[in-house]
Amino acid sequence: MFLELNGIGTKQAQLTRALRAAIVCGRLKPGAQLPPTRELALELGLSRNTVLAVFEGLRADGFLIGRVGAGSFVAHPGMPESASAAATPIEAQSAYSRRARTLDATRVDPSSPASTPRYRLQYGVPMTNPALTTRWSHAIAKAAQFADTGYPPVQGLLVLRTQLCAYLARRRGVQARPEQILIVGGIQQAMTLAARVLIDPGDRVCMEEPGYFGARHVFAAHGAELVLNEVDSEGMDCSGLAAASPKLAYVTPSHQFPSGVVMSLERRHALLGFAREQSSWLLEDDYDGEFSYEPQRLPTLHALDRHGRVIYVGSFSKTLFPSLRLGFMVLPDALRQDFISAKWLNDFACPAIEQLALANFMADGSFERHLRHASHALQKRRAALIHALNQHLGGRVQVDGANAGMHLTVWMLDLGHDQLDALIQRARARGLGLFSIRRHYHRQPARPGLLLGFASLPPAELEIAVRLLAECIAQIQSARVDDPVLPNGQTVERIGSDARADQAQRR
Repeated sequence: MFLELNGIGTKQAQLTRALRAAIVCGRLKPGAQLPPTRELALELGLSRNTVLAVFEGLRADGFLIGRVGAGSFVAHPGMPESASAAATPIEAQSAYSRRARTLDATRVDPSSPASTPRYRLQYGVPMTNPALTTRWSHAIAKAAQFADTGYPPVQGLLVLRTQLCAYLARRRGVQARPEQILIVGGIQQAMTLAARVLIDPGDRVCMEEPGYFGARHVFAAHGAELVLNEVDSEGMDCSGLAAASPKLAYVTPSHQFPSGVVMSLERRHALLGFAREQSSWLLEDDYDGEFSYEPQRLPTLHALDRHGRVIYVGSFSKTLFPSLRLGFMVLPDALRQDFISAKWLNDFACPAIEQLALANFMADGSFERHLRHASHALQKRRAALIHALNQHLGGRVQVDGANAGMHLTVWMLDLGHDQLDALIQRARARGLGLFSIRRHYHRQPARPGLLLGFASLPPAELEIAVRLLAECIAQIQSARVDDPVLPNGQTVERIGSDARADQAQRR
């Protein structure tokens, strides 16, 4: 236990002051148990009688309480932690930290709100499968018995990298050797490592518009100048890349996030040609490429690359669960050692037990059996959502991005941007969680849109959710322009039978 005895006065007085200060400033929290008097005396080089006297005095003053057979505990409420923190603000000590501070914390933190709506159409959330959780717990328990308890290899366990090579070749057409694989803590860490290895402040990074805001934050925090290229029906427009001359281009060709567009083969070849001619790098994020609903898939950029310009990244957040925090990078030979060094500097390596469990899970076929089950279930949920949208909102919305992934982009054809905000509030009041596409745009889109995730709800509940959505849209459209909208999405009561019926429906 750290206590500073300042040498002024008797040992008893010094210890009393030190314990009082620790309690008052909040370093010793209310309810915290103090060490036994014999142990504390031995640690501080004091007599036990001195410590006993100090404890007795603090109990008398109300700072400590004693419990027979349990020991001494802090009783004083202490000082609010924020008081001392507010008194001595700390300035950021690096340019990176100053840039990172400018990020909107609500855009960075993906955690769900405290009150979760009953029908939450959250995008990016994988399908819940209790059977998978059970099988995974068995895999973890088995791996814990056999995993090496020392530090794992920085690059990742060889057994997992070997399994990944076979899996990627079989499922995604990505040809790689185990030495090209780097195991990372999810795609977010992969992007961070790419920024550290490839980007100096002021370098240009090409991004999709719209695009994944997490990637934008990573590259902006590292000082990159972002070049935003519009996404159309064929994916990212590559026509201006040569003039912009970016050091790196970040793309999601298999299922563009958030629009859902699949990049055309012509655009893929154009992107690879640019990278070859300009000696630029391509970061291909295949975040949910496993879930495609087309009979013929286009090859990945990595599969088409013949000049070693593509860094291919993926994770198990969508195929298994986000809490696993494991992903991978397929690295060009020219960059392999640079990324391994950056990974070592970042966190040494990813946890070995989870890596071994995942390798075993892939080796015995459990992983691909799960993928087949998940793909089949997701197709049913996707079809149910599209059917419900056509049934309840046909002609009032436009649906994009239905060929892959776990979400749809739904554009509102007869609502304005301000009405969309009111719609989201009103829907939440009725137990429906909706999410605007706006946060993924640097500039406001031409019309308001929603990202509707369908992985977390079964088909019957998706139908209910869309029916609620249609009712909320009708209420928003029928509301008078001058009707104020309350924070929970309701409007003030209007005079007349229509208003009373509307209020009754909302209740």
